[in-house]
Amino acid sequence: MTYNDAIEFLYQLRWFGAKFGLANTRKLAALAGNPQESLRFIHVAGTNGKGSTCAMLESIYRIAGLRTGLFTSPHLVAFGERIQVNRQTLTEGQVIRLVSEIQPLLAQFPPEEHPTFFEVVTVMALRHFAAQHCDLVVWETGLGGRLDATNIVTPLASVITNIQYDHQKWLGETLPSIAAEKAGIIKPHVPILTATEDADALRVIRETAHTQAAPLTVVDPAVIDAPPLDALELPLLGRHQKINASLALATVTALSSRLPVTHDAILGGLARVHWPGRLQLIARPSGQRVLLDGAHNVGGAEILAEALKQYFQGEPLTLVLGILQDKDLAGMCEVLAPLADRILLVPVHSERTASTQQLAQMCRRAQPAAQLQQFSSLAAALADCAFAPFVTIAGSLYLVGEAMELLHLSPRTNLERELNEWRAA
Repeated sequence: MTYNDAIEFLYQLRWFGAKFGLANTRKLAALAGNPQESLRFIHVAGTNGKGSTCAMLESIYRIAGLRTGLFTSPHLVAFGERIQVNRQTLTEGQVIRLVSEIQPLLAQFPPEEHPTFFEVVTVMALRHFAAQHCDLVVWETGLGGRLDATNIVTPLASVITNIQYDHQKWLGETLPSIAAEKAGIIKPHVPILTATEDADALRVIRETAHTQAAPLTVVDPAVIDAPPLDALELPLLGRHQKINASLALATVTALSSRLPVTHDAILGGLARVHWPGRLQLIARPSGQRVLLDGAHNVGGAEILAEALKQYFQGEPLTLVLGILQDKDLAGMCEVLAPLADRILLVPVHSERTASTQQLAQMCRRAQPAAQLQQFSSLAAALADCAFAPFVTIAGSLYLVGEAMELLHLSPRTNLERELNEWRAA
């Protein structure tokens, strides 16, 4: 098997769609020897900030001397980003080995119950982390929590970053219903920590924690103005990252008796955290500055808008915007369009992309004064704004991944980006 063969095999798994339920993942993990039983986890769910919080936790524990596993999704450019040990992504050889090991196990499923891409990758990650003898795995949910494939583990702690609107088709149309799905990661007697602020969503989390006899910690946003966070300079832009840091700090504190970490390791881990594609500022050789941010739902758009006002107030903004069709297009345009002088609308490299015509109508309503243009590709838009002093590319992590390739921040791996595609089974 070659590396391209392995990626093609993973690509073909897309045809089995995306579906909720734990039976397939449990069966596949059992066939693989239940590698999760030899591992320790921190399980992280939430609408926004999951990846950043995972990156902070991983950085803290790695600086403290633990061998860490990190499982996140989607990947921005290369598949191996999803499964990392001590922040080293999978090598091509490791991908080949993991695919070769999992293929015979899949033959034991009837065609109508064939595991999905995400179920297969979840078990591949478990096998890799076990084989690498990880001391701790920071484990991000894919979609929701209760019926997400990652929920077959029993962690040392469960974390819910926040509850906002996203994936309503799958998780429900109200914040309490979304909270109920994400609260499904809460396990009996396992500490649960959250920075959720919405009262109705928080009530659901409290009730679930009480039912499960799980000790609950609710992080107060005011802690970011108190030591040690008040004086900490994070490498990640945005006030929201201080809230994510406070949640990571609370988690480390809750686990201090089982996973002792020094104060210096906590501060060192937070000070050195790296998480690309989220308010990532790039200085190009031409002097142009490009801000990359996934901002893939209204909550994410509001975070980006706050950061633009905080760090770039008064600067002429060229906004390159592409959004997936299943998002709140109008809501996101209402938040972002009024901040821009020029808006360049592009398709996301996905079969689920919203059309630039749709976005144009919504942006015109939200910001009639902006210069508005539609492009057939992100590459064409970037060529058009090559001399703009400040450009923000936002609306989808898929779009950010493509931008990283076009800006030569990552090697070109088009087929691997397409592994992020999914549809209902």
